[in-house]
Amino acid sequence: MKNKRALVVFSGGQDSTTCLFWAMKNFDYVEAVTFNYNQRHSLEIECAQNIAKELGVKHHILDMSLLNQLAPSALTRGDIEVKDGEEGGLPSTFVPGRNLLFLSFAGVLASQIKADHIVTGVCETDFSGYPDCRDVFIKSMNVTLNLAMDGQFAIHTPLMWLNKAETWELADQLDAFQFVREKTLTCYNGVISDGCGECPACKLRQRGLEDYLASRGGK
Repeated sequence: MKNKRALVVFSGGQDSTTCLFWAMKNFDYVEAVTFNYNQRHSLEIECAQNIAKELGVKHHILDMSLLNQLAPSALTRGDIEVKDGEEGGLPSTFVPGRNLLFLSFAGVLASQIKADHIVTGVCETDFSGYPDCRDVFIKSMNVTLNLAMDGQFAIHTPLMWLNKAETWELADQLDAFQFVREKTLTCYNGVISDGCGECPACKLRQRGLEDYLASRGGK
C-alpha cells in the first residue's frame, strides 16, 4: 500500500488514533477528517486537532451539525442519559446514520485530495450493537461509494475483528501505546486519557487495557 494516499476518519479517540498511526505506517501520505456534529463534548474536536498537529497530519473539520438535528442521542444531547440498550435494544449513544454520512462525506473529501484509501476505526468485535460498525455495512458502503462516484476507493478497517485488548496490542506494535493511552479521548464524559472510569466507553477501554497488560505480564 506504499505510494498511496489515505484519509483517516478521526475523532481523537483510542480507536481512530490507533488507525491514524496504522495509516501513517502503511501509506505514504495521510490526512485526517473530523466531523463536527455538535457532539456532547467539543473537547473531542480539540483533542483531534491537537493529535493531528503533534503528528504533523493535515486535519480537516467538516460541519455535520444537521446530524445533531436529525438524530438525537446521548452523544448529541446533554439531557439524554448515557446507558446501555435494554432487552437487546441499541444503547442511547447510537447516532442513526452517523457512519453512513461520515463515510459518504469522507469519500467526497478523499476524491478532492486524490486519496483512494479511507481508513475508519469501526469494529464488529466490540461494537456495542451499532449496526453501522459491522463489516457487512462497510463492504456495502465501499461498493456504494465507488458506484456513486465512479471511483476506486478502498475502505480499510484495521480494528474490525479486534477486541479492545488486541487494539491496545496493535497500538503497542505501532510504538504508539503511551501516546494513545495519554492523549486520546474515548470517555463519554469528556475526560482525556484513562477517562471517568464509569461510562460504558471507559469501562470497555479499561477492561481491554487490563487484559492486554495482563497478557504481557502487567508491564
